[in-house]
Amino acid sequence: MLRRRPLALSPSSLRAILHRHQLPRASPSTSAPEIPAATTTFLNPNPARAFSSASSSPAPISEAEIRKYLGYFALVVGCGVATYYSFPFPENAKHKKAQLFRYAALPEDLHTVSNWSGTHEVQTRNFHQPETLEELEKLVKESNEKKMRIRPVGSGLSPNGIGLARSGMVNLALMDRVLEVDKEKKQVRVQAGIRVQQLVDGIKEHGLTLQNFASIREQQIGGIVQVGAHGTGARLPPIDEQVISMKLVTPAKGTIEISKEKDPDLFYLARCGLGGLGVVAEVTLQCVDRQELVEHTYVSNMKDIKKNHKKLLSENRHVKYLYIPYTDSVVVVTCNPISRWKGVPKFKPKYTADEAIQHVRDLYKEALQKYSLTGSTAKSTDEQPIDELSFTELRDKLIALDPLNKDHIVKVNEAEALFWKKSEGYRVGWSDEILGFDCGGQQWVSENCFPAGTLAKPNMKDLEYIDELKQLIEKEEIPAPAPIEQRWTSRSKSCMSPASSPSEEDIFSWVGIIMYLPTSDLRQRKDITEEFFHYRHLTQSRLWDKYSAFEHWAKIEVPKDKDELEALQARLKRRFPVDEYKKARRELDPNRILSNNILVKLFPQS
Repeated sequence: MLRRRPLALSPSSLRAILHRHQLPRASPSTSAPEIPAATTTFLNPNPARAFSSASSSPAPISEAEIRKYLGYFALVVGCGVATYYSFPFPENAKHKKAQLFRYAALPEDLHTVSNWSGTHEVQTRNFHQPETLEELEKLVKESNEKKMRIRPVGSGLSPNGIGLARSGMVNLALMDRVLEVDKEKKQVRVQAGIRVQQLVDGIKEHGLTLQNFASIREQQIGGIVQVGAHGTGARLPPIDEQVISMKLVTPAKGTIEISKEKDPDLFYLARCGLGGLGVVAEVTLQCVDRQELVEHTYVSNMKDIKKNHKKLLSENRHVKYLYIPYTDSVVVVTCNPISRWKGVPKFKPKYTADEAIQHVRDLYKEALQKYSLTGSTAKSTDEQPIDELSFTELRDKLIALDPLNKDHIVKVNEAEALFWKKSEGYRVGWSDEILGFDCGGQQWVSENCFPAGTLAKPNMKDLEYIDELKQLIEKEEIPAPAPIEQRWTSRSKSCMSPASSPSEEDIFSWVGIIMYLPTSDLRQRKDITEEFFHYRHLTQSRLWDKYSAFEHWAKIEVPKDKDELEALQARLKRRFPVDEYKKARRELDPNRILSNNILVKLFPQS
């Protein structure tokens, strides 16, 4: 039978947050005071006359005044009785004395689910985690009959919380097995709840791995495919392109299997279906041979990047640029099979890892002194010695001291540029170890995808975009932290992918801007959020239409303004087959049980 395990979106290593919020009941020693017995206070009927303790002869009270005050008293008593018996208290509570500021605990079955960055959260009583396909099928069927919403949610890592729904969710963390491995065809069939790292660990004994990876490994396969996630490499497509067949559990048509041979139109639409066409239960992936890669990290500048850009894109299997705002530094990271290097490169770094980060530690110590002298509320860490903090942890703590001070952020960025310069060198490891990236702590992020020509003839629009973005940051004095990350992929055949294209020669650039949320202080997080959306709005108004840039599905924030929302809807309709997507949703999910606020807003039904 279906078991509900609402305490975890995924196994213990999952970074997304799912927890119960239960406010503690007041203890007897700290409970609020009881309301005292009702008392009557008579005010002086003549406010112009001073109160006095001296005796005086009271004026006689007329019979009319007595009747008036008796009427007032009867009115008060009557109102009290009516209020007492009109309140919907249970029988056993009618005679309990009221207590001020008494907090009731939330119901046991009410749970709070938030995304990893803590930027979006919902409370729900309906969080389902089926363990088998049969349980999932039963859940979807019964929910559809009752018209009860069960929005598919993965690991909760999407910055915009695209999988969250207050009315109910279904999570496949307990459906996380490798079902079949075909070594000859290099194909694997898995349950959609399996995490990327689990999958990689499960198939490496067969000498296989995934063709490409996103920055982190905690995503569930179903989620990473449905939102069109990607890695980097101008010859490599987004991750959805690795899917060669899928098993969808749909509300209206039950369980269906689709592939490029079996219902290809629906297959290419549903591969990046945003969880709106069915619950992805199983996925068959095209894998590649597992091999070691050589990662080369070095610091360049915009002039040299422009000179070598075409060569970097065409000659490296994986390549990305990390731009440091308010500096000319560009961190270049390339990855290639070790066979190409004919062994491990011989390179002796100029600095040890400890030496490379020491100046960042020094900057943090100086900043702590500076802000303590100015009365800042910033505090030194007691939990972990400074010398044990990683670079990204130090960056978070530095930014937290004054996150919206442009001059402070410039100093942090300059320290980051120097850190990367001192960290130049090579690293060798398996692809699943090398292709990851430490994204830092909680954050707001916006990432856009736009065409960049072909591999044979890049149009250089990708670098023009960066030039304009950096100029915008400096002109508007935006406290923009590093990095601005730029990656590339080839096209996807999935028609809802931001990198979709009918031409297999096309390449696309993905550019992400960021602002960190390195503090739990609600006021500071609110201020950072407002500044980030100002930053994002400027890029939107100046760059998106000019470069035909569209946001990553997991990073679109739905506008609250009606006109802005209508403009976004029209813009999406120009880029994607929105009408076909809506039609498929009507056929597969007529009661919208797989929907949530994001889908309702982005794809309104006429």
